[in-house]
Parts: sequence; C-alpha cells; structure tokens
Amino acid sequence: MSLAERTRPVEKPGEGDRAREREPRITDEHGRRIHVWELVLRYLLLLGVLALTIGPFLWQLSTSLKGPTEDIFSSPPEFLPSDPTLHNYERVADTIPVWDYALNSLKVAAANVVTNCVGAALAGYALARLRYRGRRVATLVFILAMLVPVEGIIIAQFTTMRELGLNNTLVGVLLPGCVSALNVLLMRNAFLNLPYEIEEAAFVDGANVWQRFYRIALPAVKGTLAVVAIFAFMGAWDDFLWPLIVLSDPSKFTLTIGLNYLHGTFANDERLVAAGTIIAVAPLIVLFACLQRYFFRGVGEGAVKG
Repeated sequence: MSLAERTRPVEKPGEGDRAREREPRITDEHGRRIHVWELVLRYLLLLGVLALTIGPFLWQLSTSLKGPTEDIFSSPPEFLPSDPTLHNYERVADTIPVWDYALNSLKVAAANVVTNCVGAALAGYALARLRYRGRRVATLVFILAMLVPVEGIIIAQFTTMRELGLNNTLVGVLLPGCVSALNVLLMRNAFLNLPYEIEEAAFVDGANVWQRFYRIALPAVKGTLAVVAIFAFMGAWDDFLWPLIVLSDPSKFTLTIGLNYLHGTFANDERLVAAGTIIAVAPLIVLFACLQRYFFRGVGEGAVKG
C-alpha cells in the first residue's frame, strides 16, 4: 500500500452522495443543470442586448439634461451631466407648440386603443368561438392583410379619406388603423385557449352569446387585451407617414410631425432634439409601466387555472 493510499481518509458509504447534494446546483426550467460558464455567457449576452436597447435612450436623456456649457461631443464621452438642467425642455415648448401636438397625439392614440380593444376583441371572439360558414376564409383574410405593406395602400387610403371629407382631421388619422389585423389574430389565439366546456355550461344556464363574451371569455384574456392596448397606443403615437400625408393644418399636427420640424430647423442643437425625443417617449414608458403586470401574461393567456 502506498503512502497516499494510507493517508487518504476513508469515505463512509453515502457520504459522497450527501456532499454532492450539498453542492449548489443551477438548473433551468426543465431541471437541466446549467454550468457556471454557460450562466456567465448568458448574462453577458443579456447585458449586451440591454446596452444596445437601453443605451441610446439613456444617452438621449443625458444629453437633454446637459447645459449649454457642457461639451456633448467630448472624447471620451461624459455620460452623466455635471450640472443637470430642465431648461432644454422649456426651450422645446418655446420653439414649437409641443403640448398641443402631444394632446393631438394623445387623442388619436387613446381613440385607437379603444377601437382596437373593442373591435379586435369582438372580431377575435367571432373567429375563435362562433360557428358559421366562411370562418376560415375570414381568418385567412386577416392573415393576408398583415402581408400588405402600408405604402402599397396609402394612396387608396388617402383617396378614401378625401371622398369622405376627412382629410386634415384627426378622425382621418385614426380611421385606417382603428382595427389592426395583428390585434384581431392575437385576440383570436387568446380566445382559442379557453376550454369550450365553460361556455357550454354557461349556454346550458341560459347565457346568450353576448353574456358569454362579456362575462366569461373577455375577463379571461386581460393579458392579451393589455398587449393589444400597448401595440395600438404605440402604433398611433409613433405613426409619422400617414399623419404627414393626411394633415395640412399645423394646429392639428401630431407630436411626431411637430418634432420633425424641430429636427429640421434646429438640427445643430442636439440638446433641444434630445429633449423633444424624451417628451415623445415618456408616455410610452408610463403606459408600459401601468400595464406591464398584464403584458407579461402575454398572448398565451386564456387557459383556466384551478
């Protein structure tokens, strides 16, 4: 017997298994063990994606808070302003009627949220739960509508608004996007996840189709409804091309068009442009913060939990 074998401590039966059980293990949702290097790589990738997505916004926020004496093009760049100020936001309000533009955008976006939530919920329920001839064809039409680029039908939209006398009105801005095909399909998929037995029980109890929709199906898909609301608000708030075409009266301009004038006239003043950008993004952040609890329940919501 060698010296190493004589001095090695004797391991009792089961002691090695207990020691391995005490070792911390990191597993995924399927119970598969994740190595430390794999976990570090994942976090590095997440930090890289976070820097690419959040970094430009934080830089714009920092630029909007810097005073006229600070050099925003210094090398290396200084991220934190040495003397933060809100004067740039006041200058934006003095340069263009930004609050009037924001109010116009808010009117269009709020109406777009209401029309999309109501219209998409009704259409999605009809496609998912009702039985009628041509239901699959109607679903296919909504899918094909998503494949048509906006630029290909924008002339037809403009002609339609002109014939209806809605040019240069906020209603004309709202009408083409009041019900999105994507939102209809999102609601359809959410309603499809509901068990049919629940509605059949309500039907036996005497509930009509409207009662089954309002009291049973709709409360079960609040998460998807929040997703539709966020998408509708973002689409109307960020839209630039269609309001630019249909509007000609400066008093009815939306915020995106107003900020375009800010970019064109004061392109050299990066602080002013950054402040206008933050004003445009702030409502989206507030909306997402209010609805994030429902948003992450996502389009997969609709299953009944016991």
